[in-house]
Amino acid sequence: MNQPKPYKTDEQWRKSLNPEQYAVCRCSATEPPFSGKWYKHKEAGTYTCVACHAHLFASEAKYDSGSGWPSFFQPIKRASVNLVPDESHGMHRTEVRCASCDSHLGHVFPDGPKPTGMRYCINSVALGFEPDAHSLSP
Repeated sequence: MNQPKPYKTDEQWRKSLNPEQYAVCRCSATEPPFSGKWYKHKEAGTYTCVACHAHLFASEAKYDSGSGWPSFFQPIKRASVNLVPDESHGMHRTEVRCASCDSHLGHVFPDGPKPTGMRYCINSVALGFEPDAHSLSP
């Protein structure tokens, strides 16, 4: 696992993220299920890290897991995210963090669809979105 070097101070993160984004990305909070902007989103494009704009997930890998959060069966590149053991709240989980800025994104579980069998369960508030060029209106 690559450990990124923080390139912003805590004060800079607080200024560049809204309070909800800061709580999720920098403090590992979780947004309420079924509340996120990207949960039902179906447009073609790329989901990015809201904190640093790194490309994380392609819309082609997104699916409705019924969990209440945007779910993907794989990141764009394995190196786009870091996976970290998470033993918080008395659970054994694997946290997903942005490999570029170390922001908390969500968790990954081994109960997803083919081809990977993985479910990257990601907080909407931790994501931005870039639509594909061909899907932009003239």
